[in-house]
Amino acid sequence: MSSMREVHVEKVVVNIGVGEAGERLVKAEKVLEMVTGQKPVETISKTVNRDLGIRQGMPLGCKVTLRGESAEEFIRRALVIREMRVPEYSFDQEGNMSFGISDYTDFDGMKYDPEIGIFGMDISVVLRRPGNRITQRALLKRRVPKKHRVERGEAIQFMKDKFEVEVVQ
Repeated sequence: MSSMREVHVEKVVVNIGVGEAGERLVKAEKVLEMVTGQKPVETISKTVNRDLGIRQGMPLGCKVTLRGESAEEFIRRALVIREMRVPEYSFDQEGNMSFGISDYTDFDGMKYDPEIGIFGMDISVVLRRPGNRITQRALLKRRVPKKHRVERGEAIQFMKDKFEVEVVQ
């Protein structure tokens, strides 16, 4: 197989949605930093929702983006919590995978802290092939050709081969 056809993990985004600014958001940032080892970034509201009391520009949560070796290591740690099982509906048509973890204390070495409480997180894994730069470059931006995109079946097979994941119906 050509090296340009090989699928790899481009990035892993770990997100905790709190829904409000303040003390809970600070605690969520602390949890993300403990679990991933990186400083999180606040996620900001883009729209207004009067029913929920959300204004535009209001911090709602935090996220960390992992790339390279640290991303793959984090996927392994997170999948151990899920007992190496992921439902089939976790994969989308573009070859991405998302799943959730209900409590940060499930990670190895994490202990429950009554000061922090319980926080769950969403984990999104983006799979790509080399050559995606054409979508980000300044000159001659193009779309990735259909035959070069990662499809759902390929993403499932990649996760089975690389991370020994069991995909459940």
